Amino acid sequence: MTTTTLAPTLAETVTRRFDRKRQLAFAIPAAIIAYLVYAAISFDIAGLAQRARFDNAAILLSDFWSHKTHVTRDNRSGAVEIAIEGETKGTYPAGMMPEWVSVAGNVTTIDLGTGHIVTHDDAGARFVVPSYGTIDIRSEGGKPVMTAPEPIPDWISVSANKISVTTDAGRFNYSRSKVETFRYQAGWELWFFTLDSPFYGKSFAELGALALWGDRVSPERSNIGYMVAEFWTNKMWRHGDVVWAIFETILMAFLGTMTAAIVALPLGFVAARNFNPLGPLRFATRRVFDFIRGVDGLIWTVILSRAFGPGPMTGAIAIAITDVGSFGKMFSEALENIDEKQVEGIQSTGANSLQRARFGVIPQIMPVLLAQVLYYLESNTRSATVIGAIVGGGIGLLLTQAIITQKDWEEVAYYMVLIVLMVMLMDSLSGWLRRKLIKGS
Repeated sequence: MTTTTLAPTLAETVTRRFDRKRQLAFAIPAAIIAYLVYAAISFDIAGLAQRARFDNAAILLSDFWSHKTHVTRDNRSGAVEIAIEGETKGTYPAGMMPEWVSVAGNVTTIDLGTGHIVTHDDAGARFVVPSYGTIDIRSEGGKPVMTAPEPIPDWISVSANKISVTTDAGRFNYSRSKVETFRYQAGWELWFFTLDSPFYGKSFAELGALALWGDRVSPERSNIGYMVAEFWTNKMWRHGDVVWAIFETILMAFLGTMTAAIVALPLGFVAARNFNPLGPLRFATRRVFDFIRGVDGLIWTVILSRAFGPGPMTGAIAIAITDVGSFGKMFSEALENIDEKQVEGIQSTGANSLQRARFGVIPQIMPVLLAQVLYYLESNTRSATVIGAIVGGGIGLLLTQAIITQKDWEEVAYYMVLIVLMVMLMDSLSGWLRRKLIKGS
């Protein structure tokens, strides 16, 4: 008796494959959704949303493109101080104040715009808020007592020793020791000249006239030279220090990347099979590359900063050590994929090993080497910002200091803009070098 096994028909095969694909089409999204749900529970996304301070985030974001002027009255002495960003370097000198602040005797009136008026005097303070009314604050028994229309809105915060009011026009704080009013205005104030500069408050037309044909402000130097010096030594924005920090950041990236390339090239020959017949030495070299690449650059930065102390050179060494592992692996793989016929042609002329490498190998791998080195130079320019924050050098240090203070967020925006421009410049420069050195155009 003969048993015949019938093969599945084409329709059955197609149906089975379709069923498997349909199962996968449902299984993969289900797995992704399950993972996202687990991640949301594990990382406490709901709790994070509850703890988020969106009002604080809105204030910080507004500080990116605006500045605030502090008007502070000392309730003990009655002295009034007006300072941009509350800094001593931005304090208005005696007899000088913005047009929206007026002082008459012991009464200080602050016009925040759109009808918002704040008044300070010896008795207390008043804040007129359009469409709401007047918030009147008096000191009784050393504590602030507020009188305002009921019900009290949520943008007014009242505690035993402090009263805070936050409006679209500005913020207001009253405590036993002082009264503070903050007015926000668009722009980066004092970016060109500080309040003590003879060029502060002048329009671009007036500055141009002074620079070209106006009488000298200082008999010792020209007006344009005086302007450049005042801008370069700006005490609020420190343009000179910022430019030097940018230079340090680029220098860290350049020194680290080029040092790594110079060290990795000969090590690449040691790790390549077609150039090093000693298997144990190749194996050991490749494991060294793996070890160096396996440890993140930030970890090397922390280790080296403890060993050598802070400074830009420590950051350059950290970049160099990290990139030696990456360059060594890439260079050795490029060497193993060269065309041996060119090397044999050079060898037939009687060339020694060094000459064969110079004229038969390097020209083949040079496009790969240059492309990778220039790409890493561009990438390390960004990394040098973070590394600089750890080792205390470059623009990363200034950025970290500005973030920690949480009051000069327009400076954070300034540094971020410079970092983006620096990366764009390095990208354009590396692209131009690639075209010139690799393509020859």
